[in-house]
Amino acid sequence: MPAKRAIVIGSGFAGLSAASFLAKSGFNVTILEKNNQAGGRARQLAEAGFKFDMGPSWYWMPDVFERYFASFGKSVSSYYTLTRLDPSYTVVFGNREEMDIPADYGMLRSMFESIEPGSGTQLDQFLSEAAYKYKVGINDLVYKPARSIWEFASIKLLANMARMDVFTSFESHIHKRFKHQKLRQLLEFPILFLGALAKNTPALYSLMNYADIKLGTWYPLGGMKSVVDGMLHLARELGVDIKTGHEVVSFRYSGNAIAKVVCKQGEFDADVVVGGADYHHIESKLLPQQFRSYSEKYWDTRLLAPSSLLFYLGFNKKLPKIGHHVLFFDEPFAPHASAIYETREWPDKPLFYVNVPSKTDDQVAPQGCENMVVLIPVAAGIEDKKSTREKYYEMIFDRLERHYGENLRPYVVYKKSYAHQEFINDYHSFKGNAYGLANTLMQTAILKPSIKSRKIRNLYYTGQLTVPGPGVPPSLISGQVVANEVVKDIST
Repeated sequence: MPAKRAIVIGSGFAGLSAASFLAKSGFNVTILEKNNQAGGRARQLAEAGFKFDMGPSWYWMPDVFERYFASFGKSVSSYYTLTRLDPSYTVVFGNREEMDIPADYGMLRSMFESIEPGSGTQLDQFLSEAAYKYKVGINDLVYKPARSIWEFASIKLLANMARMDVFTSFESHIHKRFKHQKLRQLLEFPILFLGALAKNTPALYSLMNYADIKLGTWYPLGGMKSVVDGMLHLARELGVDIKTGHEVVSFRYSGNAIAKVVCKQGEFDADVVVGGADYHHIESKLLPQQFRSYSEKYWDTRLLAPSSLLFYLGFNKKLPKIGHHVLFFDEPFAPHASAIYETREWPDKPLFYVNVPSKTDDQVAPQGCENMVVLIPVAAGIEDKKSTREKYYEMIFDRLERHYGENLRPYVVYKKSYAHQEFINDYHSFKGNAYGLANTLMQTAILKPSIKSRKIRNLYYTGQLTVPGPGVPPSLISGQVVANEVVKDIST
C-alpha cells in the first residue's frame, strides 16, 4: 500500500521535529511553510553584513538536542558545532554593578557563599533536588502526550511526582533556601523562559536551574539558524518535502476528516495533518465553527507568555565591555511583571536582555563590528505603535550608555525593531505573543490545549501552545510526542 500522506503546517522546531519522526515512521511528509525561510521564530535576519537570530538565542538542555538527533542515528556534531560559554551570562544589578556567572560549578558555589554565607550548601541541596526533577521531568513527564489523566496514574510516577514539588510555587521554593535578593534573582531568572511569574510557576521547574547551572549555556556557531539548518538537512535526508512560501488558507473535508490542505499555490492531499503553526490561528481562522475544539472565550481566558519588543542592531565598532548574554536587572522586577501579567500595559522601567553573539562568533558580523539583539518582555495583546518602540529604544540606550560609560548610539549602523505586529503578520501569533502559553499549574499537561483535535479525527497540533510547553527543547519534544500519537492512532 502507498505510504500515508502527512501534511505538517509550519517549519519551526516543533514542525520540523514532527515531520522527521513521521518520515522515519514511513509517512510521505510535506511541510507547508508560510514564510520564505524555514525555522519559524528561529529564522535569521541577514542585512548589511550582520546576521541576527530573530527569536531563540539561548541553547540550553544540550542532552535534548543530542537525544533528538540520536533518534535518527545521528549526532549534533554531524550538523553544527557547539561551544560552551564562560561566563554563561552576565547580570547587571545597577550602579554599574554586574556579575559574571561562571560555567564552573565550584566557582559559582564560591560566589554564592561570598554573597550569603551558607548558601553554597543550600545550592548543593537545591541542585540535587533539581537534578532529580530534571531526570524525572525529562524522561517521564514531558514526553507524555497528556491526552488522559491516566497517563500519570502509575504508582512509580505518582511516587516520583510526590517529590517534584508540583503544588509548591517556585518563588516559595527559592525563598525558603536563599535570603539574599541577588541570589533569588539569579535562581528565578530561568523561569522567564517559561513565560510566567515565579509565584505562579510550580517548583517542579527548578529543573531549569539544573539545566542552567549543571548542563551549561552553549552557543551553536552560526547562531540558532545552524540548528534549524541541521534539522532541515536531516528532514530532507528522511525524504521530507519542504515548501516555503506556502501559506495554508483553508481545508477541504471528507466527513469529519481533512482530505486536502489548501494553499494559494494548490491543494495537497492529506491522510493526517499536524498543525505546527499557531494553534489559535488554525482553530479559529482556518476551521469552521463546527470543527473547533475551543471557543474564543476559552482562548481569551488563557494566560499567555509575554510578547517581546526586539531591536536588531549593527554596530560599526567592537564593544569590549559587553558580554555575549547580558541580563539587565537594574530596575525592580515586580512593577515590570505586574505590567505584563496584571495591568497588561507597557512597563515604565523594564528589565531587558542583550545578546551579542559576535563576541563568540565572527561569522555573524563584519570584521571590526558587533551585532546586538535587545529584547524587552512585554504583555501580549497591547497596542504596538512606532512611537512607543522609539521611546523604549531611547530608554534602553540611556541605560546601556550609563552602565558602560560610553556613547553607543553614534555607532549604530543598522537598526530594525520587531514586536506584536510582526509576530502577528509573520506567524499569526495569538495576540502577538512570543512564547506561547505561560507554564502555570493550571496550564500544565492535560490542562493545556490538546495535541489532538476533538472534532477532526486526523488533525493534530504541536508547538508552544500545546504540550509540553514553550521553549526550543520542549518544541523538539512536542514534535516527537505528536508523531508518536499519530503512528499509534493510525495503527490501532
